[in-house]
Amino acid sequence: MKRRVVITGLGAVTPIGNTVNEFWNGIKEEKVGIGEITKFDTEDYKVKIAAEVKDFNVKERLDNKAARRMEVFSQYAVAASREAFDMAGLDMAKEDPYRVGVIIGSGIGGLASMEKEHEKIITKGPKRVSPMLIPLMISNMAAGNVAIDLGCKGKCTDVVTACATGSNSIGDALRAIQYGDADVMLAGGTESSITPVAVAGFTNLTALSGESDPLRASLPFDEARSGFVIGEGAGVVVLEELEHAKNRGAKILAELAGYGSTCDAFHITSPAEDGSGAAKAMELAMEEAGIKPEEVDYINAHGTGTHHNDLFETRAVRRAFGASADHVKMSSTKSMIGHLLGAAGAVELIVCVKSIEEGYIHPTVGTTNPGEGCDLDYVINGAVEQEVNVAISNSLGFGGHNASLLVKKYEE
Repeated sequence: MKRRVVITGLGAVTPIGNTVNEFWNGIKEEKVGIGEITKFDTEDYKVKIAAEVKDFNVKERLDNKAARRMEVFSQYAVAASREAFDMAGLDMAKEDPYRVGVIIGSGIGGLASMEKEHEKIITKGPKRVSPMLIPLMISNMAAGNVAIDLGCKGKCTDVVTACATGSNSIGDALRAIQYGDADVMLAGGTESSITPVAVAGFTNLTALSGESDPLRASLPFDEARSGFVIGEGAGVVVLEELEHAKNRGAKILAELAGYGSTCDAFHITSPAEDGSGAAKAMELAMEEAGIKPEEVDYINAHGTGTHHNDLFETRAVRRAFGASADHVKMSSTKSMIGHLLGAAGAVELIVCVKSIEEGYIHPTVGTTNPGEGCDLDYVINGAVEQEVNVAISNSLGFGGHNASLLVKKYEE
């Protein structure tokens, strides 16, 4: 028998708020966290906007000495993890540290440090490269730094599946608890790759929106959509075996009841055109949870704002949900915060948990005219207040990775 797993803590660093409360208030205000890039000079760049994290004071969130040994993506991960850990009310003095683990991934890792130190090689020679480059750069260091900071000595790994990283990390953490490898897991994703190489690379791949108006740049499912807006941040959840949570009197926010993970095996950047891979991930998540399509109230879409993703994800929902596809609410958080890459799935699962808690479904902000073939209810006429018992969060990554997480209102 698989053990039941619940969510007891949330932590977020995002372009519209650096705590869960700030972020969720920004969601309800329909705040768009997109603006001009400040991290580097974009004079020679076609794309000049991004969804940057703002006013993140690392000295207020982390130990200054430890923070200097972390790239920004690791700093975000530690800050979000501390918030989630505190919300869960965990006390490591009362836990077996070998039963508390971490799975926090980053799609890209420390690209900023790599670029900076490569410039040193060119201008000053290889002897000037920082000895800290490797531990700053490698993507597993988000999980490693969180484990060090909180004293988690259990399973500690790093999932890297591009834009599905956060969701796959949470799914793998779910499995670790279900099958007895851990009692508590901190899981999610983190990213800080608004850098010259990343922006140039995604631009030349024709993946990024070239819009200059921040309010018209990220338009998931809209006829005028022109690509995604690169973002940054972190999302972390505390997953806990049900009896463990109950025994310590934890507040249970929701139950993580289903996880589906598939591969399109189709193309390195495009999803399968018929949506079959993403559909199968949703089907597997519903099957594990014992949930029928008509019982799902809300889908937090991957919804990047690229032509292929939005059309093929729509087809995937139709394939997985059948006639129920016409009745499920579906919106994209990326309309407000851009695409957080490896952190996206984790932050978007937090949205699902808050939607269940408050009975609130946010709109796909800015989208007014769904494009050809995009024929679902994308919540384009303002927020919907209704009871949300079951929600699914979708993530689709380059390489054909599909991940779906199903979360539901906790019941005894």
